[in-house]
Amino acid sequence: MPALSLPFATLFLLFVMGSAFAGRLPFAVVFLYLGASAVAFFAYLLDKSAARNGQWRISENTLQMLGLVGGWPGALVAQTLLRHKTKKQSFQIVFWLTVLLNCCGLVWLFSPSGATALRLML
Repeated sequence: MPALSLPFATLFLLFVMGSAFAGRLPFAVVFLYLGASAVAFFAYLLDKSAARNGQWRISENTLQMLGLVGGWPGALVAQTLLRHKTKKQSFQIVFWLTVLLNCCGLVWLFSPSGATALRLML
């Protein structure tokens, strides 16, 4: 899967941006994904460095929550480029569940009820 990780994350973010340009999503959603992805990537970078140096680590729950709130594209890129958290099967199972949940939430935003809820939040 590592060979597909970067294209998958890129295509997903392009889809979100395209949806915003088409008027189907507010640009705030694009900024949420980009910002959360940057934070997630940086968190994985810090955690990898801490693991190498025997320092305090970022909890797996924190890394998973960053993915769940929209940072999974950045987390996926970090996992691939840094080769971090890719071998731990239990982490990967939860990670892909958070990706699925996040994508389901995004799909819901395209529904009438989701679009209404999003407008009320913004």
